[in-house]
Amino acid sequence: MAETRFESTKRRFMIRHRGRGAQVFIYLGKLLRMFVYQSDWKVLPMAALIAGLVGMVVRRKFFINMEGTVMGAFAMVCVCIWNGCFNSIQVICRERDVIKREHRSGMHISSYITAHMLYQALLCLMQVAVTLFVTRQVGVKYPVEGRVTSLFIVEFGISLFLITYASDMMSLWVSSLAHTTTAAMTIMPFVLIFQLVFSGGMLTLPKWSKPLTYLTISNPGLKVIAAQSDVNHQPYATIADLVKKMKDDRIDVTVTVGQIMDMLESKDNKTVDMIRGQVLLPTMTLGQLKATLDNSATVAAHRDDPITNHLTLGNVLDMVEASGLWEKNKDEVITKDTTIGDLVDLVAKNPDYQEHRDKKIDMPATVGDLLNLVGEDKVMKFLEEKAAAANFKAEYEYSVENVVSYWMTLLLFIFVFAALSTITLEFIDKDKR
Repeated sequence: MAETRFESTKRRFMIRHRGRGAQVFIYLGKLLRMFVYQSDWKVLPMAALIAGLVGMVVRRKFFINMEGTVMGAFAMVCVCIWNGCFNSIQVICRERDVIKREHRSGMHISSYITAHMLYQALLCLMQVAVTLFVTRQVGVKYPVEGRVTSLFIVEFGISLFLITYASDMMSLWVSSLAHTTTAAMTIMPFVLIFQLVFSGGMLTLPKWSKPLTYLTISNPGLKVIAAQSDVNHQPYATIADLVKKMKDDRIDVTVTVGQIMDMLESKDNKTVDMIRGQVLLPTMTLGQLKATLDNSATVAAHRDDPITNHLTLGNVLDMVEASGLWEKNKDEVITKDTTIGDLVDLVAKNPDYQEHRDKKIDMPATVGDLLNLVGEDKVMKFLEEKAAAANFKAEYEYSVENVVSYWMTLLLFIFVFAALSTITLEFIDKDKR
């Protein structure tokens, strides 16, 4: 009986390609051809578009303050998970019949999955390169020096690659479970929601659900990016923004004379220093005093007021002018510049002042007024440091041990999902259809 073409192909395949290594390269070549001829390359421009949109949103605060960096880290994790998941969600289920037939013909599932792992790793690497390039182009300012490697961009790229690749392998397993592309695409939204909701970074989770974070790629992914961004040592800007919005709000303040004097005696505050330097009594010569009196409407109005029984104010001024006193001594200084600071220091030395230190004064003021008196920069720095300290998280600490441990966790996810995909496909011959 003549041998059919299928049986001939089957026999040649079983004789020539029994080795697992040989089968890996056969399937890898097939996947590379699909990249070119079946438009799998379209994932790259899609990655560029997503990176551009996310980069434009996070660029103003990413690596700048604590909240912006955590938000940026979460956004980058979303980008990686999205890219990884949609790389491989349909690759197995769309050719399930072919896989079943070739498995019966001698194909090793481990070789098939290994070929996919190599191909998907290359695809994820290209996506990460595109993401880093595009985000830098739209204005994300990455730090220069890294902690694990000499270049931050390199170690940051490693983190993005591992998150993307782990998501890719997770999606590959989902694809091996689903029998149709429709089923795979139906499952995918639930997988994405689970990953993002239980990342443990952006949403406050109830206590019972916290163990679920250990089942997500997003949890170590978010932690490694936050750690590499040194988020614990960045300012917490929300407090400062809130204070700035309240600057015009009026409040009633009760202070003592002593508190006001202590504040005005301070030499370190720029605002107080400016107040202390304001001149109360300017330098004046005798000639300037005469000119002031001559031009004073008040003096003119009271020239006829009696000083003694026989003399008015006008008589006295006329006699002084007739004597030539003004002209002879016009350059003589009768008062020197007296500033608020001089007056404050003078009062502070007065023994009688101590008796009035505890006297209370009610004064309306705005939040801005108080900030200016105390020193706005000093207050903002204090609030930001205290808020940052209160939000310190040990898992976000930028250390080699932290970063490497998160990398190891992501690698574990990669190999676990690859193993699950292999085990699942080993039972492909038991499909009922």
